[in-house]
Amino acid sequence: MDVISQVLNHVPLGFSQENREVALCLLEGEVLVEIDLATICGSDLHSVHGKRETPLPGVLGHEAVGRIVQLEKKERNLKIGDRVTWTLVDNCGNCQPCLDWNHPEKCENLFKYGHAVFTSTNGLNGCFASHIHLRRGTHLVKIPDTLNDFLAAPVNCSLATMVNVVETMPQDCKRVLILGAGILGIYGCALLHQKGIKEIYCLDISSRRLSMVPSFGGIPLQEGLGAYRDFSSFQNEMKGKLDMVIEVAGVKQLVAPSLPLIRPGGLLTLAGLVHPDSELGIKGEDIIRKCLTIRGVHNYQPKHLDIAVDFLNKTRLEYPYEKLVSKPYPLDQIKSAFSAAEQGEWHRVSLKPNLIPEK
Repeated sequence: MDVISQVLNHVPLGFSQENREVALCLLEGEVLVEIDLATICGSDLHSVHGKRETPLPGVLGHEAVGRIVQLEKKERNLKIGDRVTWTLVDNCGNCQPCLDWNHPEKCENLFKYGHAVFTSTNGLNGCFASHIHLRRGTHLVKIPDTLNDFLAAPVNCSLATMVNVVETMPQDCKRVLILGAGILGIYGCALLHQKGIKEIYCLDISSRRLSMVPSFGGIPLQEGLGAYRDFSSFQNEMKGKLDMVIEVAGVKQLVAPSLPLIRPGGLLTLAGLVHPDSELGIKGEDIIRKCLTIRGVHNYQPKHLDIAVDFLNKTRLEYPYEKLVSKPYPLDQIKSAFSAAEQGEWHRVSLKPNLIPEK
């Protein structure tokens, strides 16, 4: 089998394309998927610039949709040709996090796609490639024909994570502030809007990102002079009135100013600060006196991916999801794709391994 992979050898952006032949013999429960479309996640941007620790050399990419080309997973309702997405991690199902703590994403024997060294097994570990080899503890979900690849590709990271985030909310929740209008924040607006939350505020510095917020049920907020409501005046008006704050910006400076806005018994959920530069500078007294709960969310469980695919399919005509993802770049133009992702014109920039570049 001929395989193409974009291997990150060093940071920053030290990619090289590897064309090789792989003889693959699947074990029971394993699946080989041909990638139809992959998208560049924020963690991929952190990885290529050394902001996030990443095994090198490695094939990045974990957000994708593809088609099954080979499988040894007879016990599930899957067949060759099915369009699928899959969990970010492969878990053993036998350790304490898997069995007793209900956190398979923290499995003691975890394998994480897009975050493994290239020389591990056959190297088919990430989505910036023509194929990916899915292990037996990986949960797969069929993609309905009603969802095109551009809607489906980011589901197994961004949307599934946000399903996990909004699963836990304070009692009688009416007002929520989302810190960050990237794709996590946008999905968060849609999820909360479907839950009937009337006041969903979303803060970002970028007018471009904020322009999408109203279409997904949110109210945009901006720091400083801009096209949207100023966050400073919002802070004065909303002190002690928010039920929940969701951090998905990955910017530590936003967290401390949001604490005074949360009501007694409210909730602060952190999901974006997945990098070392994340010291919050908050006081324990401020948390204790207001009886606040702080929750950390890192990735998700298989059930959240099931819910995410179903949610996207049911709401595909209600929100303009198609405006979130760029037209695809060929795999051999991965550096240009990353450059586009850094510019932030799109919430997600896509890569299509089998796309023939225009001449």
